[in-house]
Amino acid sequence: MKKETYITDYNCITPLGFDVSSNWNHLVAGKSGVVLHKVIENQEAFYASIIDTKKLEEEFKSNFDNQNFTKLEKMFLLSLKPLVEKHEITEETAFILSTTKGNISLLKNQTELPEGVYLSNLAQKIANYFGFKTKPIVVSNACVSGVMAIAVAKNMIQAGKYKDAFVIAGDESSEFVISGFNSFQAIGSGPCKPYDKNRNGINIGEAAAAVYITSSHSDEGISQNEKFRFKVLGDSAVNDANHISGPSRTGDGLYASIKNAMTEASIAPNQIDYVSAHGTATLYNDEMEAIAFNRMELQNIPLNSMKGYYGHCLGASGLLESIISMESARHGILIPSKNFEEMGVSQPLNIIRENLPATIQYILKTASGFGGCNAAIILEKC
Repeated sequence: MKKETYITDYNCITPLGFDVSSNWNHLVAGKSGVVLHKVIENQEAFYASIIDTKKLEEEFKSNFDNQNFTKLEKMFLLSLKPLVEKHEITEETAFILSTTKGNISLLKNQTELPEGVYLSNLAQKIANYFGFKTKPIVVSNACVSGVMAIAVAKNMIQAGKYKDAFVIAGDESSEFVISGFNSFQAIGSGPCKPYDKNRNGINIGEAAAAVYITSSHSDEGISQNEKFRFKVLGDSAVNDANHISGPSRTGDGLYASIKNAMTEASIAPNQIDYVSAHGTATLYNDEMEAIAFNRMELQNIPLNSMKGYYGHCLGASGLLESIISMESARHGILIPSKNFEEMGVSQPLNIIRENLPATIQYILKTASGFGGCNAAIILEKC
C-alpha cells in the first residue's frame, strides 16, 4: 500500500508579510508587492517585488542571535523556524532546499567563487543551523524548482526513504537576475499582466517559503492539533526539450505533466476546483499555458496567476503559490489574477477577476521554466 503524504504546515516570507496570515490578508485586500525599485546603478528603475531589507534585518535580529548570514539565508531561516519549532527532526526526516540562483549576490565583485555560492553548501548551512540529521537534498531546476521539491518529498516518503520532510524554497532579486532577464527583453515595462492582451513581460520577485510534509504511516500519525491537511495526490515533471529559454508552442511538456499528475491522482479534469497557474505575463509562456490547459479540458476551471502580487520569485514561486492555493481552499476564497483586463491568449481560460467564494477540494498547481521544464502537482483538501 502506497503511503499517503500530507502537507500539514507552512510559512512564507515575502514583501507582503513575514507570515502566512499577513500575506493572505493583503491578497484578499488586493495589495501587491510589485512597485518600482532601483536595482542597478545608472539604469532605470524596474517594477519588482522586493523584501524590505531593513524590515528583514529587524525581524531576523528578534529571532536569531547569529547574524552571519546572507539576505537569502535569513529569508530561509525565518521561513523555516516556525515549522521546526512545532515538528520534531529525526534521523528519518528529510531536508529539501529549492532555489534557482541561491546566493548569487555573493558573486558580485568577486574574482573567485565563494564557498557560499555552491547550492550544496547553502543547503548544508541551513541544515546545520537547525540540526537536521540527514544529508540535505537540493532541487534546482529553473522556475519549476518549488513545485518539484514537493514532488521529491512526496516520492521519497512513499519510497520509504523518509517519514517526513521539511521543504524550503527561496530566491532573491539581484543585479545578476535582473540583467539576465533584461537581456532576454523579458522584463515588463509596468506591473505584469498575466494572460492579458497588453502583457509585455515579467516582474522579478523575491520570497522564501517552507512546508512540512508527513506520512500517515509515521509513528505518531497526523497530529490532532494541526490546523489543516492537504494530501499530495499526484505529481509529474516533463521536459519538452524545445529551447533553452522558449517554451514549447504546443504546450507539450506542461500538458504531459498535468496529464501524468492527474492519472496518478485518479482525478478527472472536471473534478479540479482551482488552477494555480504559472502565468509569467510573457507572450509565449501564457499562450503555451492556455493551449496546454485547453488540451487537458481545463478551460472552464477557475484559474489565476499570483505573479501580479509577488512578481516571479523564480525557484520560490511554485512553493509560495502552492501555499497561497491551500490558503484559498482553507478560506473558501478565489483570489483574482491581478492586473488582468482583456483576454490575450488564443484559447479560452476562466480567469478569476474578483474575490469569489468557492468550495475548493482539488487544486492543480503548475509551473514552467527555462530549459523546457514543466511540473504539476494535485493537492486535495482533507
